[in-house]
Amino acid sequence: MNLIETMKIEIKGKKLRLVLPEGWDSRVLTAAARLLSEDLAHPILLGDKMTIIQTAKGLGVNLEGMEIIDPKMYEQFDEMVKEFVNVRKGKVEIGEAAIMLQQTNYFGTMLIKMGLADALVGGVIYSTADTVRPALQIIKTKADVAKVSSMFYLHKGGDSYIFGDCAINVSPTAIDLADIATGCALAAPKFGIHEPKVAFLSFSSKGSGLGPEVDKVREATAIFQKNNPDIISDGELQFDSAVIPSVAIQKAPTSNVAGYANVLIFPDLEAANIGYKIAQRFGGYEALGPILLGLNSPINDLSRGASVEDIYKVSIITVAQVRQI
Repeated sequence: MNLIETMKIEIKGKKLRLVLPEGWDSRVLTAAARLLSEDLAHPILLGDKMTIIQTAKGLGVNLEGMEIIDPKMYEQFDEMVKEFVNVRKGKVEIGEAAIMLQQTNYFGTMLIKMGLADALVGGVIYSTADTVRPALQIIKTKADVAKVSSMFYLHKGGDSYIFGDCAINVSPTAIDLADIATGCALAAPKFGIHEPKVAFLSFSSKGSGLGPEVDKVREATAIFQKNNPDIISDGELQFDSAVIPSVAIQKAPTSNVAGYANVLIFPDLEAANIGYKIAQRFGGYEALGPILLGLNSPINDLSRGASVEDIYKVSIITVAQVRQI
């Protein structure tokens, strides 16, 4: 049984409340209808109510059983504004808070903070930054996490990989890379990868290249190995050395990871974002994410090019995280 089917069994009938801050988008509405029909979540659609109703009617989507909230018409809005000011510890005034909470990304995140929802999936219209910023300001990171990061789950046939960090940290330091790898490795079993093999990627394999970029990856590997001695890891490795056994024999014959890595840590956001999209578009891998790591509640992002199927599956993953966090 694949990952999504397993998660569906875990969440079916639990009525967990999923906020969809772009409730007027046709893809979101279609995915929400499917989630509801399969009893996988209780969708909370945010946006102008008439726009949502009209869009749903045009799609033939039945909204019965879904909750629709327009922030501008919300009866508990004043209470939410006061709570938001309190959460932000005086960094925003009442007037500014009221304006911010009319945006569905902030409003939806506050629903979770106030215990009125369990999880959120956004990003088909909002940028990653606009999805992540409210989460960092309101939900915040776990006490034992230094920095929020992200991962993509890539799957094709019998092959599954985790790529990190493809969405959040632009130019991670060696310490950041080690933290990203820790988050990805600890998340791996939840995604069916029960024996994570972590590869720190570079343009160099075991000294074939030189420079500060290579040094950073080597340092990150050392930090990770010191902090996680029970997790199999190695670096620095080129991509082909990490995942192709025949190449690994030539480039990294003594490595315990090379050729069989399933958790791939890229040196920066540029490489990671390009890498997952090449695997998705050219390699035919299904790429689900970005899945945010380190938050106190499940909030996940989507590519603005996400399909209905992407929204549906990331929503399932996000609702399943409610039971894991």
